[in-house]
Amino acid sequence: MPQVLKLGLFGTLCLVILAVLIWKIEDINPFQHQGGKRLDAVFNSVAGLDDKASVRVAGVRVGRVDGIGLSGRKARVSMLLDKPLPLTQGTTAKIANLGLLGEKYVELVPGPEGAPLLPDHAVLQGQTPVSFDDAMAKLEAIGDSIQGVTSQLGGGPGGGGFKPLLDSLEATSGEIRALVAENRANVASTVRNMDAFSATLARELPRLAGEMSKTVQQISDLVAANRGDVNASLGNIRQLTGNLQTSVDNLNQITGKIASGEGTVGKLVNKNEAYDKVVSTLDSIKGGVDTLSGTLGAMNRFKLNLDLQAYQLPSLHDSQSTFQIDIDPSDGKHLYRAGIEQTPAGKQRLKTQRFTITGPEGITTTTTVQTLTTENTYVGTGLFGFHTPDDLRLWAGIIENTGGAAIEYPWASKKLRFSIEAFDFNRQDNKKAHLRFTTRWQFHPNLYLVGGYDDPLENHSLFLGGGIRWTDDNLKYLLGAATKFGG
Repeated sequence: MPQVLKLGLFGTLCLVILAVLIWKIEDINPFQHQGGKRLDAVFNSVAGLDDKASVRVAGVRVGRVDGIGLSGRKARVSMLLDKPLPLTQGTTAKIANLGLLGEKYVELVPGPEGAPLLPDHAVLQGQTPVSFDDAMAKLEAIGDSIQGVTSQLGGGPGGGGFKPLLDSLEATSGEIRALVAENRANVASTVRNMDAFSATLARELPRLAGEMSKTVQQISDLVAANRGDVNASLGNIRQLTGNLQTSVDNLNQITGKIASGEGTVGKLVNKNEAYDKVVSTLDSIKGGVDTLSGTLGAMNRFKLNLDLQAYQLPSLHDSQSTFQIDIDPSDGKHLYRAGIEQTPAGKQRLKTQRFTITGPEGITTTTTVQTLTTENTYVGTGLFGFHTPDDLRLWAGIIENTGGAAIEYPWASKKLRFSIEAFDFNRQDNKKAHLRFTTRWQFHPNLYLVGGYDDPLENHSLFLGGGIRWTDDNLKYLLGAATKFGG
C-alpha cells in the first residue's frame, strides 16, 4: 500500500475519532428531530445550571437547556422541548436538584387546565431556590444567636447562668415584702435612731478623719516608688474624708424629711397607699421571675451532639467519612439527626443513548446503549427518631440520599452501641438493599472506635475506624469560652 494512502487513512481515522468525541461531549444527535417547541425563562440567578441540562415536567425529561445568557440584570434560559407539549398560560419554571446533592435541572410547572396554550417562544417567569451559600449564612446567623444565648445561660466555663440570680431575686423580693409588712411600725423608730447615730458620727468624725489621714499618708509613702497613679486616688480619698462632715449634715436633713413624711421614702413610711403600691409591685416582679424561670428551664433542656467519624473499607480499597448532628429535645421520646457523608458508593447515573443507522440497502437500524456510571460524591442523611426508656432508638427517613431505617441498642453502660441500617431498596441492576451492621465502643467521653460489616448482600466489606464526639456540655463550654475571650 503506498505511503500516501496510509497517511490518508490514518488522517481520516483521526478525524472520525475526533468527530465521535465531539458528538459525545456536546451531546449532538443529528438524527433527532428538532421540531419541538422552544421556550425561554427568566431567573434572578442560575448558579450551578449547565447548558444542555435536562428540562422536566413532573420529573420526566421533556427537553434540554439550549443556551444561557443575560437579559438585563437577570439570567435568560432558552429551552428546547423534544416534542410539543400542551402547556397552558400560567406555566412557571424553577431550578431544582436531582436528589439532595444532585445536578440541577429546569422543572416546568404546567398552568391550570382549560387555560389558553402558550404561544411559541414564550417567556416564563422563573423561580430560583435558596442557594447553599444563603442557607449557610442563615445557619451561621442562627449559630451566632445560639452562641450568645448559651454563653449567657451557661454563665461561662463554671456554669451558673440566670438561674441562681433569679432564685436570689425571688427570695429577696419575698424577704422585702415580709420586712415591710412586719416592721412598718418600727421604721419611724429607726429614723430616730439614725438621728442619734448621725449626732454621734458628727462628734467622732474629727478623730476618725485624723486617723484616716495618717493611714492614707502611710499608704502613699509605701506605693509612691512604683505606682504613681495611686497618688491621685489617695488625693481623692483625702478630699472624701474632708467631705464626710458635710455628708453627715445632709444625712440629718434627709432623716428629718423622712420623719415628716416628705419624699418617696417618707410617704412609704407614713402612708398606707404607698405601702400597698410597693406590695403590688413586688407581686408583679415575682410573677415575671416565675415566667422567665420556666422559659429558661425549657431552653436548657435542649441537647446537641456533634460526631465526626471515618472508617476504611478494605474490600473496596476506599474509605467513608461522616459529619453528623444529633438533636435531643429532652421530651423523653423524639430525636432528630442530620449528616453529610462522603461514600465510595457515591451517586449512580444511568445514561441512555440511541443511534439510528441506514445501511447501503436502505435498511434502518436503531441501537440503544445504556451506560451506568458511579461518582464518588457527598450524600446527605436526615432522620426522625424515637427512643424508649432503655435508650433503644428507632430511626426512619433519608440515609445517604435514599429512604431507609435504622435501629440502635446500647449495652455495657452505654459504652457499646450496636446498630443496623437498611436503605437504598431500589438499587440499579436489581441489586439487593444496602445493609450495614455497626458496633461503636465509647472508650473516652469524646473518642470512640467503630467497626462492622457493610453491604453483606452485595459487596461484603468489613470496616474499621474511629470518631470524635462533642457533647452538649462540650459545646456549651466552648461557646462560653469563645464569648469570654472574644469580649
